[in-house]
Amino acid sequence: MKAVGYIQSLPITDTKSLTNIELPQPIATGHDLLVKVTAIAVNPVDYKIRQNVAGTEEAPKVLGWDAVGEVIAIGESATQFKPGDKVFYAGDLNRQGSNAEYQLVDERLVGHKPKSLSDAEAAALPLTSITAWEILFEHLSLQQQESNEQSDEVLLVVGAAGGVGSILLQLAKKLTGATIIATASRADSQAWVKKLGADHIIDHTQPLQPQIEALDLGAVTHVASLNRTDSYFDTYVKVLAPFGKIAMIDDPQSLDITQLKLKSLSLHWEFMFARSMFQSKDMIEQSHLLNRVSDLVDQGKVQTTAGKNLGTINAENLRAAHEELESGRSIGKIVLEGF
Repeated sequence: MKAVGYIQSLPITDTKSLTNIELPQPIATGHDLLVKVTAIAVNPVDYKIRQNVAGTEEAPKVLGWDAVGEVIAIGESATQFKPGDKVFYAGDLNRQGSNAEYQLVDERLVGHKPKSLSDAEAAALPLTSITAWEILFEHLSLQQQESNEQSDEVLLVVGAAGGVGSILLQLAKKLTGATIIATASRADSQAWVKKLGADHIIDHTQPLQPQIEALDLGAVTHVASLNRTDSYFDTYVKVLAPFGKIAMIDDPQSLDITQLKLKSLSLHWEFMFARSMFQSKDMIEQSHLLNRVSDLVDQGKVQTTAGKNLGTINAENLRAAHEELESGRSIGKIVLEGF
């Protein structure tokens, strides 16, 4: 089968950083589904692993943790899906990724693809939807509600125009009553976050606290810190109400968490691969939440966060995707489709 992989960790400008390769087609056993991949999305985790984890001549490293495809075969213990089902998923960091024609994935990590989206549009959603959902409802414990009635929760989303922020804004807007403050600095990113549900927009290139106070909303109750947590951490402590919550996804070198004590603040570190990596008893929660997101999409409540389609799944196009993500200026998700 066709795949894109690498052996050495190289700069993305090196043509050997990602190459077209041929691999044996895997066989489904146990809870696994064998999926014929039709579309993928690219995430920062892809280039971070490429930069730090090498493959071998015998086992080239295949990246990719966002996929849409068709179930071709199922393992003997799989019961949730059948051949012919269209699915979407992020998968497992410890297994071969989705930059390949065929992939094995545990069915407990898989959801039914939204019927109203194309394969490429749907590929933008799994990893970031799981991350955003776990941030909002498992770490920050925002209250879900069916009505649009405003609550007294005030959610600050830093890094709101990126992949995770783009779906997090929509879920927060549709499923909670929180007032949402989003950070964005460029005109195009400000328009993007406004479209996706931000009630107020502030500029992250300027001090955040005066801008938040000028909104006159009262204290922030929840923070979704999606990048540069170390730069904004002191500000979070100042603007949060007592018993406020911070959830982050980046990797700050150091944080002075002693600041959290006086207000009894809590800090949560989201990693959406934790369930799959440690085979947690509740792994199937990822399947459940992906199905919920799929339903929200088909009900017209959530839209795809695909920002750019770079064409066919091959080494050249994936190198371009990595390069754009490494620049830190992409809006929404980068997708590719077909081999």
